Amino acid sequence: MKKHSYKSIKERAVSWLYILPSLAGVLVFYVIPFGLIIYYALIDNVANKNFVGLDNFRALFKNSAFLIASKNTLTFSLTTVLLAVVLSLLLAIILDSKIPGKSKFRTCFLSPMMVPTASIILIWQVMFSFNGSFNSFVSLFGLEPVDWMKSDYSQLVIGLLFLWKNLGYNMILFMSALSNIPKDQLEAAEVDGAGELKRFFKIKLRYLSPSLFFVLLLSLINSFKIFREVYLLTGQWPYETLYFLQHFMNNTFENLDYPKLSAAAIVMSLVIVIIIGIIFFLEDRFGKDVEE
Repeated sequence: MKKHSYKSIKERAVSWLYILPSLAGVLVFYVIPFGLIIYYALIDNVANKNFVGLDNFRALFKNSAFLIASKNTLTFSLTTVLLAVVLSLLLAIILDSKIPGKSKFRTCFLSPMMVPTASIILIWQVMFSFNGSFNSFVSLFGLEPVDWMKSDYSQLVIGLLFLWKNLGYNMILFMSALSNIPKDQLEAAEVDGAGELKRFFKIKLRYLSPSLFFVLLLSLINSFKIFREVYLLTGQWPYETLYFLQHFMNNTFENLDYPKLSAAAIVMSLVIVIIIGIIFFLEDRFGKDVEE
């Protein structure tokens, strides 16, 4: 008995030794920094370190720059993520059908993944600058040129960039999910007289639900990463409709306003956690029967 107990303790100790480097990394790079962020959000400044409670959060929600950045980020994420999911699903369904040249279309939509970010920025600058190719095209119809990156259409231009970059990968994920749908169920439904739309909503969509929620989550994450392209195109002070939360936090960091930055980071983290929690809840509710 003692021998067995000693062996069990030894195995447990060895297991903890293997886990310890990972735990140390999580502690040093995630847990402690997040604890510091909470601490900074509750003090007036780094020098005085006076506890002010929720004053930084109250001031944050009265800050016009934060409100504009939050509105722009929410608008951009909602529209582009929904479009990315719907359009990539439509493309996957089209390419899953028997059409000629499927491999060429697939390669065409996947090619943006191989283009470096610097090249993408150069393409968009050539296309959408005031003297760019798109203005040259619209001038043929007698329309006035527009500085697209400094206009109310600027978020639309960045949305096109986001879709151009992400549709191909999302499409491949949906095509993989479509190929795993049991063919016998589709054939049985077709024999019973079910039309294409009925087969899609009653059978295909059920089996697509895990991939659907995964693509939704992935597109949401990628929508927050669009800051890199926007920053390279417009700098740290873009046109108002392109001023995102990442711009606000980056500029706040440069001003060394750590309490405001920490408060903004906590609010942003809570919103993201809530959204991801809703996505996981919906996935668990609608995708459980398929996985079983």
